[in-house]
Amino acid sequence: MLIEELTMTEFSVGLMKTRTVLIPVGSVEEHGDHLPLATDTMQAVEVAKKASQLVPLFVAPPINYGNCRSTSCHPGTISIRTATLKALVYDIVNSLYVHGLRNFIILSGHAGGAHCLALQEVGEELLAALAESRVAVVTEYVLAKEEGRTLVETPGDSHAGEIETSRILHSHPHLVKGTGQEEYPNFPTGILVRNKRKFWPGGIWGDPAKASSAKGEQIEALVVAKVVELVRQIEAFTE
Repeated sequence: MLIEELTMTEFSVGLMKTRTVLIPVGSVEEHGDHLPLATDTMQAVEVAKKASQLVPLFVAPPINYGNCRSTSCHPGTISIRTATLKALVYDIVNSLYVHGLRNFIILSGHAGGAHCLALQEVGEELLAALAESRVAVVTEYVLAKEEGRTLVETPGDSHAGEIETSRILHSHPHLVKGTGQEEYPNFPTGILVRNKRKFWPGGIWGDPAKASSAKGEQIEALVVAKVVELVRQIEAFTE
């Protein structure tokens, strides 16, 4: 059930079927010269929609912005502070809780370190504040990486590489502009840099040339299955 498409009556009826909601979190972030800036959001939303077709599940409108540190100097990246991200998630979950939702799955399509840590932190805060809540925080990329390991040819593939290019070739092929060049970032260990693009000029981490729509379809299906499994786990979870 896509919340943005429901009437208030349909929302109330939906609460009789499930008290679980999935909140997709994405980013507006460079993904090389070949993938759209909303790649992370698109992947999380596609998975959420497909999971909701398999199990009773509310899907909230996505949070389209995230914290993007390593790509902040690349054209098109729009980054928000982790404090802003935490406040957004907190307020959205709190409002959904008031309306009767109890199980919250925060599914991030963006895998930035500070971004993911912020989501985990706010998840802990929500657990403490909302007595009847259950909260899961999962990075969609991790599910894709782990579940699709046998399908991926590129060791260490990550941002805008084989996995993500395959995913978008499957879900939004009209938005893919070629395949991009193989590249890996070269940041100095431990040193924070101002000119991040100097150490990662093309914004790709992996080899997009190895991507295919068929791989993308298989990886997406694996991630959907893991999300469905997570829905069932959180609904049955007790402490």
